[in-house]
Amino acid sequence: MSTSNIVWHEATVSKADRQQKLGHKSAILWFTGLSGAGKSTIANALEHRLHGAGIHTYLLDGDNIRHGLNRDLGFSPEDRSENIRRIAEVAKLFVDAGTIVLTAFISPYRADRELARSLVNQGEFIEVFVDCALETCEQRDPKGLYQKARAGQISEFTGISAPYEAPEAPEITVASDRGSISDCVEQIYDYLVTNGYIRHP
Repeated sequence: MSTSNIVWHEATVSKADRQQKLGHKSAILWFTGLSGAGKSTIANALEHRLHGAGIHTYLLDGDNIRHGLNRDLGFSPEDRSENIRRIAEVAKLFVDAGTIVLTAFISPYRADRELARSLVNQGEFIEVFVDCALETCEQRDPKGLYQKARAGQISEFTGISAPYEAPEAPEITVASDRGSISDCVEQIYDYLVTNGYIRHP
């Protein structure tokens, strides 16, 4: 589709205006890790913590997004990349709206995560690697997916029959198999305070 006749329209209210009104910076907290690592659980608990502190947030969860916006996508490498591209564009809009947006997606490919990072300004993309041993993820297996993957009932399953490329230099690494959910949440919350994204009430 040609974009030659499409012109970007500048808004009167800026991102800085929205951030000033809300009283905090906006950014993407991009949670990545294996299935069962605890991405959604930690992101949900962190959003609750931030909301209680008066921070304007929104959580985009991988499974939930595939029920709507990305319901037409499968799990091939191409579809996984398109899944992340769409989410990155949505997350960018939330940043422009002055919101701290939390995204919980396996997002197995570094290139896709770097694409998401490139869409926003420096400092507005915070990669959170939820580090958890594959063995622990399989033991948890909250959705029974690893069992199905091992039985050959699910193809192209990350960590089993499809690759996961761990972050090389994430802003934050939380070890969900060695610390509690609360420990992980406080580690991320402290990062946001220390780096000036939010003010502790």
